Amino acid sequence: MAAFRQLLRPGSELWAVVKSNAYGHGLDTFSRLADHYGVDGFCVDSVIEGRALRNLGIKKPILILGPTLSSDFHELAKYWNITESVSNWDLLKDPAFLKFQPPFHLKIETGMHRQGFYLEDLPLVLDFIKKNSLSLSGVYSHFAAANPEQREFTEKQFQVFQEAISFIKVKCQMSIVKCHLAATGGALLDKKYHLDAVRIGLGLYGYSPFPLNPKPHTLNPALTWRSIISEIKELQPGDYVGYDLTEQVERPTKMAIMPIGYWHGLPRALSSIGWIEINGRPAKILGRVCMDVTMIDVTGIDCQVRDPVEILPLSVAEKTNGSIYEIITRINPLIHRRVV
Repeated sequence: MAAFRQLLRPGSELWAVVKSNAYGHGLDTFSRLADHYGVDGFCVDSVIEGRALRNLGIKKPILILGPTLSSDFHELAKYWNITESVSNWDLLKDPAFLKFQPPFHLKIETGMHRQGFYLEDLPLVLDFIKKNSLSLSGVYSHFAAANPEQREFTEKQFQVFQEAISFIKVKCQMSIVKCHLAATGGALLDKKYHLDAVRIGLGLYGYSPFPLNPKPHTLNPALTWRSIISEIKELQPGDYVGYDLTEQVERPTKMAIMPIGYWHGLPRALSSIGWIEINGRPAKILGRVCMDVTMIDVTGIDCQVRDPVEILPLSVAEKTNGSIYEIITRINPLIHRRVV
């Protein structure tokens, strides 16, 4: 948190992106911490997540990034003081939206081609908003590839967004409370992208979306994923391990059982190739990752039942050729999160 506070240009707010169970870190646990350490607002994916934050007693602004059902507009406007995102005509013209008029931020399509109004749509969109006296309180977009390698494309998106802001503020004389574009990557890339606010997700959890060389700020993973050894077995040469005789050991093998499996979020793709740590030593996964348990080769490692086991999300992402976003957000929400 402090690293990003120091990074931001004066006047730019820090909004914590806590969608998807706070990227797997626990929505309640992490949001309380973020609130305590002074973020200016929160970004969530849905009304459900926004309501959960309000029920925690969080009073700071909340922006829903995902779509919202008509049945929720009344709650947004009257009870929860939560801001909606509007990115298409269907939502903007929804009778329930027009009736209850919840506060909203307008999303602009600048090049990612996922959600948002095109620049050429703005005259009609803004005319509709003014005629219906709708509660527009912000405008934003999202970078498709905010990293040094795609800097030219990022600049193009920035220019499109600047045109949108200029049109809205100057030509239409509409006051915008918040203009925001940068997430973690954009915030690290250039201060000019910070605008009124930045939406920091991955960075708050200690990860960078691209290599930082040299590193201007220290980012250390906030999450440590731990389990224990629940059982130890001795295997003989030729013994098979796992479903479908997935792996056969070739030497006397000491095997530990870890009560974590793909139900908990450990990818099945790690079968026979993944590594975890036991007492600071690397230990290879044996056989098929099961629903609730995984077998580990601990030959030569001094360990016993109830010793801690550590799963390294970055290593998991590398071994599965996956994304750190995917690995941490798939950690089962029912797993206990503890602040230490």
